[in-house]
Amino acid sequence: MTPEVATIEPLDVRRARHAPGQLRAFNEAGVLSVADVHVAVRLGTIARDDDELVALASALAVRGPRLGHVCVDLATIRETAAVDTEETVDLSLLPWPDPEAWLARVEASPLVACGEEATADDRPLRLVGTTLYLDRYWREENEVAADLQTLAAEADTGVDAALLASGIERLFPGQAGGRQALAAAAAVLSRFAVVAGGPGTGKTTTVARIVALLREQAEAAGARVPLVALAAPTGKAAARLEQAVHQAAGDMAVDAALRERLLGLQASTLHRLLGWRPDSHSRFKHHRENRLPHDVVIVDETSMVSLSLMARLAEAVRPEARLILVGDPGQLTSIEAGAVLGDVVGPTPDGLRISPLGRARLSDAVRGPVAADDPPAGVAVGDGIVVLDKVHRHGREIADVAEAIRRGDADGLLAALAESPEHVTWLPVDVADPDAAAVLEPVRTGVVATARTVTDAARAGDAAAALEALGRFRVLCAHRRGPHGVTTWTALVESWLSEAIDGFARERPWYPGRPLLVTQNDHGLRLYNGDTGVVVATGEDRVSAAFERRGEVAHFRPSRLGAIETVYAMTVHKSQGSQFDTAAVLLPDPTSPILTRELLYTAVTRAKERLVLAGTEEALRAAVGRPVARASGLRERLWGA
Repeated sequence: MTPEVATIEPLDVRRARHAPGQLRAFNEAGVLSVADVHVAVRLGTIARDDDELVALASALAVRGPRLGHVCVDLATIRETAAVDTEETVDLSLLPWPDPEAWLARVEASPLVACGEEATADDRPLRLVGTTLYLDRYWREENEVAADLQTLAAEADTGVDAALLASGIERLFPGQAGGRQALAAAAAVLSRFAVVAGGPGTGKTTTVARIVALLREQAEAAGARVPLVALAAPTGKAAARLEQAVHQAAGDMAVDAALRERLLGLQASTLHRLLGWRPDSHSRFKHHRENRLPHDVVIVDETSMVSLSLMARLAEAVRPEARLILVGDPGQLTSIEAGAVLGDVVGPTPDGLRISPLGRARLSDAVRGPVAADDPPAGVAVGDGIVVLDKVHRHGREIADVAEAIRRGDADGLLAALAESPEHVTWLPVDVADPDAAAVLEPVRTGVVATARTVTDAARAGDAAAALEALGRFRVLCAHRRGPHGVTTWTALVESWLSEAIDGFARERPWYPGRPLLVTQNDHGLRLYNGDTGVVVATGEDRVSAAFERRGEVAHFRPSRLGAIETVYAMTVHKSQGSQFDTAAVLLPDPTSPILTRELLYTAVTRAKERLVLAGTEEALRAAVGRPVARASGLRERLWGA
């Protein structure tokens, strides 16, 4: 029986015209792209292997990283495959091979190395059980697991326990038994640590205190001051980490010298830390043979770090150094292959997994009992992983909504929304429906009020006030284009403002009050992809683009700016790492393939004080019931089956 396939025009570039029969069926159904097919065919030609079942397996292995997967399980891919088209396709009607026969053919191919122990270096594919990898990703997954396990197994036995306990008590007054104090103690006692948790749980505050505690330990031991690296996957995230550590330094009970050292810390992107090379996109100056000089490497927003980048980082950290990962495993993952933070954290969001010895050492540090279960036998990473669970930023109502999403509890989410909490507003409509305008009035009111405040301050030349007001309200969309997307909503917002604000002139590109979004890194100006600013009047017929930088306002001539967009609305992906007083989250149609649990969680947790959530019950249930399931073996390597 021939499956119903996506409609493809004769000249459609999605169609691989000369693909052999087996590959053609999967290409025309939308499972495989042209690139997947061409790579598989080329591999077969090189290896002189014309087996169509091997070619299909090869194409699926190539497809995986394109969609964020590290590998493909040939035994289950029939049930888990999806298409890149909006049409409904019954994939069960495709000519899927019998798994047992398929695996036997793949195992016999000269393209494939079989098992974990095989030493064939010239084979592009690796079959482990029923899971097929591109060899590069199998090696990277192995390297990350081995490097993290090596660090985790090396507890720091030189820690002054009494000094650590007194430092914890001083830096976490009244909360020495809380998760933040526990995370700080774990990071001092372990060479590998993870400080995980949602927005507002105090992750960067904890990071600053970890650095202070490590400095105190070094001074007490007569050792040199630890060399600390702060890093993040993007320039925007690095700037926010640096600013957060500086802010935390001002509130800490430490001496002036230590405070100055904390204020002197600068953050960089991971690529800059590792030493970007112009001759390579995947190799760096620092690697296993030329390690980083730092004693402590702290990485924020680790959820956005891909498997490949984590492999390069882990191999560059010295065995006697510390690696501390910081982030929220519930957020959107890297756009490249892997879900590293989620795999590393494993089961700990539902309960810490710390060994008896680790609990005893932590108990001494926090001077109290440590609630945790034993990890699986042979698992070392759990001793350094602490998930922060107390939200300090947004209110309990937003936190309850976010937690229901994280748990995948659609009924709990709808129950929380139905209670009409004071700081959460649910608008149960399809935002693309022309008849929904009246229901969406809270969005219009918030946008107009914020834009008016920004515009008044910008026209008066008060850049600081304009920038402060810019973060009060933000519209977040899942899509870039289409009726639910940023481009549509930006045009709609501009029409609202034309009616509501006297003299609003969107036809002028640099009008005072125009909110700006940087879309490409500019290292010369220290403006990074995702940074936001505002156009401000600086005199008669003169304007500048104002951005916040390290707590100060930086002005730039508009002519100096390159990739800039107007940002009355932005995608949820672009909003990662940002917070807004009020976030208005506009959900797409339930069938949207990018409407996932992680996207909804990320969007909701951008709100500091108030959340406006617009979308149908069907869209909410679809999002909560659609977690990003990335095929990977890293979690099993670290935590066992």
